[in-house]
Amino acid sequence: MNLSPFRRAQHSGNKSCVAAFPFRSPRCSDHKGVVGTMNRPRGGLAHSKLLILVATVVGLLGLLTFAIDRGATGTSPLTTAKPPAQPPRPALTAAEEEYIRELWPIHGDVERSAMRMALGQIFYKTEDLGRAELGTRVEQALASYRTAETRLRALQPPESLRRDHEEYLTAVRLFQESAVELQKMFTDGQDDHMLAAYPKGQEGSDKIREVGGKFWPHEFPPH
Repeated sequence: MNLSPFRRAQHSGNKSCVAAFPFRSPRCSDHKGVVGTMNRPRGGLAHSKLLILVATVVGLLGLLTFAIDRGATGTSPLTTAKPPAQPPRPALTAAEEEYIRELWPIHGDVERSAMRMALGQIFYKTEDLGRAELGTRVEQALASYRTAETRLRALQPPESLRRDHEEYLTAVRLFQESAVELQKMFTDGQDDHMLAAYPKGQEGSDKIREVGGKFWPHEFPPH
């Protein structure tokens, strides 16, 4: 589901907010992951190598994108183009404001659950999180998604927001399907279920990002 794979989110216990979810931008780290890295040298080394590899790939992609954009536009690096003026957003009606206000706490729960599950998979692959702990995160996330769907169905969106409401519902159901797929790895022991679960989770995140960009533009800035 900058489930935004995901800018503030609080975790229970001794967790701090972390952003690895596709619709959020990174700001802070997971204490569990850091402690796990310090206590397990082998996992920490793999984690460090992974970070170096990711940083290198991101840097190369940035350079490649810059070169492509420059070649396509023919502009020099010192030339800055002014973005087109955005038309003013129409004022929300009272019914629209009420719906968005009621959706906000549901949205927060979905985001936190999606981020915890996404981070759990990353820390599991870097050996900073055990299989049982990942299973707990997946189980908690699935319960949160099911509760969110029930709360969403109880809302009464105005006709103007009906389509966005349905899109959000679809996103939450995709998150549920992704979590159910992940749970299979704890039954048959096959980590391949993580790959099978990814597309649905990513699609759900994209849908929430699209809807969230309309309702909370400062949380989901345009690219």
